Amino acid sequence: MLAATSITRAASVKYRSAFSKWLAISRWVRGRSCFPWPVGRSYSTSGAVADLRYDSRREAPAMTVLPSVAEAIGSTPLVDLARVTRGRPGRVLAKLELLSPGLSKKDRMARQIVEDAEAAGELAPGQTVVELTSGNAGAGLAIVCAVKDHPFVAVMSKGNSEERARMMRALGAEVVLVDQAPGATPGKVTGADLERVEEVVHRVVAERDAFRADQFRHPGNFRAHYLNTGPEILRQSGGAIDAFCDFVGSGGTFAGCAAAFKEQDPGIRCYVVEPAGAAVLAGRGVRDPHHRIQGGGYALAELAHLRPEHVDGYLEVSDREAVEMARRLAAEEGIFAGFSSGANLAAAFQLLAGPCRGQTVVIAVCDSGLKYLSTDLWP
Repeated sequence: MLAATSITRAASVKYRSAFSKWLAISRWVRGRSCFPWPVGRSYSTSGAVADLRYDSRREAPAMTVLPSVAEAIGSTPLVDLARVTRGRPGRVLAKLELLSPGLSKKDRMARQIVEDAEAAGELAPGQTVVELTSGNAGAGLAIVCAVKDHPFVAVMSKGNSEERARMMRALGAEVVLVDQAPGATPGKVTGADLERVEEVVHRVVAERDAFRADQFRHPGNFRAHYLNTGPEILRQSGGAIDAFCDFVGSGGTFAGCAAAFKEQDPGIRCYVVEPAGAAVLAGRGVRDPHHRIQGGGYALAELAHLRPEHVDGYLEVSDREAVEMARRLAAEEGIFAGFSSGANLAAAFQLLAGPCRGQTVVIAVCDSGLKYLSTDLWP
């Protein structure tokens, strides 16, 4: 017993001696930028010192219990894509809309349209909601309708990925799938396919005496991004952005953000992104409507939400570019996104190589790559 006690005391003395030596060395090097690990400090390559000790001013705000998941929509992070842009003349900031509950930016539109319609008396308690969707709007509406006790019917082309239909069903939606137009290719939804879906939507709305969410025309789509997404980006970036580009589906995200940006600073340039071969909004006509970038690029000549005075230019992105950039987002930034997010990044790179060289471009990461596991986006 005495021997064990002696060994313990010796070890304790040895430990204290070693600790004293380490503390002495630490004090000696404290403040020297060439020795980066003194307690409570971090050193940058420039030699600047950052105090890492606890600071109550940095404490996270008190946690809030939300009344429903609908309240978790929005307030997504803005991330600097510093790795994928390495070596390029400029900066790209990405709004991570894939972190919304429905895994896409369409959640914002869904909540705004339903809440606006309820407030205006257009949507009665318990009334059915119906909407045409490629899957993202449908997922957002399924979430919002579940919370607000509205039955929801999603009408979607069979050309969209099967994950989208399964997700909407899991969220409580009734999903009506519509055959594609003759000669269409699965995974490539065209304007002709949408016309078929639109016909079914009209029939279902009449049969159910339902409210049509109508994302292509309802002002709630524009308002969701004018009141929220755009101002969030301006606040998060400190207003230090030079340009914005977005792959257009219904046009609500582009239109709302562009209006908010132009109101803050008319010098912020805003660009519409379209698929190569189907740049109808740019006035180039349709050479090939069968692209793989799901959720937009439907070759519709007019979109109700777009305001010409807010469009500074048009960009075209090929399937190959969209796929390559989506894969690079995942591999280099850890951002697992879909086709349209890749298209947005490819368009941002076009801007950095051209009119926005050396400047800051903002994009949206529109939705999650989890919605495309059955497609060839992921090898």
